[in-house]
Amino acid sequence: MKQIHTYFIAISLGVLSLVSCGDSNGKADGYGNFEATEITVSAENNGKLMAFQVNEGDVLKKEAFIGYIDTIPLYLKREQLLVSKDVVSSKSQGVLSQIAVLNAKLKTANINKTRTENLIKDNAGTQKQLDDILGEINVIKQQIRSVEIQNAPVVNELKSIDVQLKQIDDQIEKCKIINPINGTVLTKYSEPDEITAFGKPLYKIADLNTMELRVFVSQIQLANLAIGEKVGVKIDADDGMKDYEGTITWIASEAEFTPKIIQTKEERVALVYAVKITVINDGSLKIGMPAEMWLKN
Repeated sequence: MKQIHTYFIAISLGVLSLVSCGDSNGKADGYGNFEATEITVSAENNGKLMAFQVNEGDVLKKEAFIGYIDTIPLYLKREQLLVSKDVVSSKSQGVLSQIAVLNAKLKTANINKTRTENLIKDNAGTQKQLDDILGEINVIKQQIRSVEIQNAPVVNELKSIDVQLKQIDDQIEKCKIINPINGTVLTKYSEPDEITAFGKPLYKIADLNTMELRVFVSQIQLANLAIGEKVGVKIDADDGMKDYEGTITWIASEAEFTPKIIQTKEERVALVYAVKITVINDGSLKIGMPAEMWLKN
């Protein structure tokens, strides 16, 4: 009886040993690094950076006012355009007053035309009187057209000034530095009082609440993956591995060679497919951090 009991103990220890060895030799289905969509915010105008309230690590809200570029040169240019518009408008007013006088004359002539036509019907007027009035009406209309032609360049100049004012207003608005997304400031490139230029980077920001794990899988593994599928994600921790749940959001349509940074020399010549997995960040996940993908099936 004692021998049978010892036999069962030995069998049990053997099974536990096999299970333990199987767990220790288990390999992940994919390896990769975490990424985030990074946005570089650049200056949209030239000038001195008057205010710039950004520090690396700051968590910023979308549409938050960060700072502004000096707008005094643009403001002075706008004032100059307004003065020019007033000068041109005064010229236009003189021309418009001439048109108003001619329109009044035309109105009177049309009244006289109607009266003369009625007199002719009553045999109290002559055709010559009507012809004279019609000739006067034609002369007035030609005068109005001539004045309008003279006023056309003035009107076009006013339209041009209005367009320039809109452009200045747009440039002044673009002197404001507005944060484009909710996220964390990764890098700061400029400081207050520096001279900046259009397109010069000011800071880099990324939304770290959701991270993307980019892993590479073989063609055999690819058959078991689908967009929207839930997978396990593991990172190194003090007491072993820390588990997360991820969702496959993108699978590459073309194969590529395995990146050098995560595979051995022999495996780098293999063709693999890139896969992106979205993972909710609890604060522990960082850009560039290595991680493992484990298929749940």
